[in-house]
Amino acid sequence: MLIDIDPSWQTVLFEEFQKSYFHDLMKVVEHEYQNIVCYPPKELIFAALKQCSFDDLKVVIIGQDPYHGDGEANGLCFSVNDGVKIPPSLRNIYRELNDDLELLFMPTSGNLERWAKQGVLLLNATLSVRKDNPNSHKHLKWNIFTDAIIEIISKEKTNIVFLLWGSFAHKKGLKIDRSKHFVLECGHPSPMSANQGKWFGNKHFSKTNFYLKSKSKIPIDW
Repeated sequence: MLIDIDPSWQTVLFEEFQKSYFHDLMKVVEHEYQNIVCYPPKELIFAALKQCSFDDLKVVIIGQDPYHGDGEANGLCFSVNDGVKIPPSLRNIYRELNDDLELLFMPTSGNLERWAKQGVLLLNATLSVRKDNPNSHKHLKWNIFTDAIIEIISKEKTNIVFLLWGSFAHKKGLKIDRSKHFVLECGHPSPMSANQGKWFGNKHFSKTNFYLKSKSKIPIDW
């Protein structure tokens, strides 16, 4: 399988790509895509590592697995292709963003590539899924790979903002070195969590930009 990622990631993940579990994972994923409809399209499985380079990394947002509907997933967590109806969780993300930064207009596209190109890594824990079957690739070894990515970021970088939304992301981020990085946690933006008061009002977007500016980094144009 072609691993189409930014050259900076090729360097830092080189050893990970040589490990036996990763070779086994690629074989299983290749077999899945050959025999079952899976998302995102195979060429976009590693899009998060292509759109956001390791060198330019500023923010990490952790999701669970890709959208499983036809034409939705584009390889970036919480993001959908242009022209696709904005999913409920992303709609709530936009609502919080709008309130937090006092924006005049709500975004009309759910495509978050613009964030990624500014240094926001939109990383799902599992990078593939079967059509209409959420978490269907959870049993594969994607978690080992994405845990390694988070560990490498935590070890090799400094002053990265990690946005951990929901209990799944909180667990995924347990090993982040919080003496070197800025970690923000809250409930998941899904309607169930958001309607229980666990999402709205977190002000993660303004807090992220305030931190980045304090470290002499260019803030994200959300």
